[in-house]
Amino acid sequence: MIEVRHRGADRGFGRTAWVALGVVVALVVGAGCTRPATMPPPSPSPAPARPGFVVLSDVDPRIRTDIRYATPHNFVGRPIDGYREGLCLLTAPAAVALRRVQDAALAAGHSLKVYDCYRPQRAVNAFVTWVSEPDEQAMKAEFYPRVAKSELIDRGYLGAPSTHSRGSTVDLTLVEVPTPEQPGYVPGQPLLACTASRDRRFPDNSVDMGTGFDCFDPLAHTDSPRIGNTARENRRLLRQLMADGGFVGYDREWWHFRYRDEPWPDTYFDLPVARSSTG
Repeated sequence: MIEVRHRGADRGFGRTAWVALGVVVALVVGAGCTRPATMPPPSPSPAPARPGFVVLSDVDPRIRTDIRYATPHNFVGRPIDGYREGLCLLTAPAAVALRRVQDAALAAGHSLKVYDCYRPQRAVNAFVTWVSEPDEQAMKAEFYPRVAKSELIDRGYLGAPSTHSRGSTVDLTLVEVPTPEQPGYVPGQPLLACTASRDRRFPDNSVDMGTGFDCFDPLAHTDSPRIGNTARENRRLLRQLMADGGFVGYDREWWHFRYRDEPWPDTYFDLPVARSSTG
């Protein structure tokens, strides 16, 4: 189930780094061959200790980052456990693939901007715990104004495990080039519904996608018929760019994409989001 491709020095990655990553993959695959087919995959798995994560900005500094879970501007309303730094960590193959997508996006007059990348298992667990706490709804007016919090898991907006914890899934959007400045979020400021028109929701510098990021609402479903023509075309462009780059989308979140050839399809990691987790 795990496909390993040795690409040598692929556009800035040294041969030594790719060989080291290939050795780790081979060790894990060899260990996994003895596991009966009927045994469920571990969640999370303690091995490998170093899955070969890289910092996306080291691979491609042109890609914008807005790591919301390292800040209070998310559906919980506080920085999430495990996000020690506002970094996008990815497996090296996914990061290289995203760099190629960025090349194509720039050729189309846009740039990528990522909201979330690798997500520790402890963060996923924190989301599930949060759903079970009915009084914790400080950010409802912005992120799930029309859906009951108790329905977020059943509707497929939250759940465990998450493909993000495997290190090859990204949440992202498109921004214009040159990219407009984005006002910072101030805790306690009036909340604006993510389902509102672009000029009436939080002023994200994303192009119009029909909703804000992490909008738990049918309007955020990729093929929602209720969005305008501009948002529909922007979603189509993002989906095409990502598909051409080897990523698969999720029908309930226009921003969510998984790298098809991910190196760890059965492993969920719990390393913190920090530069110390790379290598």
